Amino acid sequence: MSADANTPAEKPFVPLAIAVLTISDTRTPADDRSGNTLVERLEGAGHRLAARAIVPDDVDTIRAQAAGWIADPAVDVVITTGGTGFTGRDVTPEAVEPLFEKRMEGFSTVFHMISFQKIGTSTLQSRATAGVANSTYIFCLPGSPGACRDGWDGILAHQLDVRHKPCNFVEILPRLDEHLKRGKLKAPAPV
Repeated sequence: MSADANTPAEKPFVPLAIAVLTISDTRTPADDRSGNTLVERLEGAGHRLAARAIVPDDVDTIRAQAAGWIADPAVDVVITTGGTGFTGRDVTPEAVEPLFEKRMEGFSTVFHMISFQKIGTSTLQSRATAGVANSTYIFCLPGSPGACRDGWDGILAHQLDVRHKPCNFVEILPRLDEHLKRGKLKAPAPV
């Protein structure tokens, strides 16, 4: 207990293992500014980079990489950057959403609220999405460093911190697979 007997002691920080996937036909490790932004922020917050990759804008390749990390019990969170727009090559939601057991509708809403404050109606050009699969959180952000900063600073930094009140994603992480343990829902097969 803290000095005030009625106030519980602050919870200690819980570092998560986070994988970062950059989706781009043109980025390389040398110029992946969006991926670098996410890595800098997650490590700066005290989390651990579990894995990092760059894959082309291809549904099967994106899905295979995401599914591999989702299946890995050592990965708590997958964050993607890129491929959330409307061009013909923007296929991240199509690749990743079929893997979701549960979709996180509010993530897109809050992301757009934050983004609107910075870029106005241009935020409509993003299909940022998020969900849960195999007890792993998946967040798909646009491919700009600014959007990655907005997503991390405005949402993920708080929700991936067990000390954030009144609630956060870390507290419920151990309970994400309860439906599987009860046999009511089966995890989706990798597509």
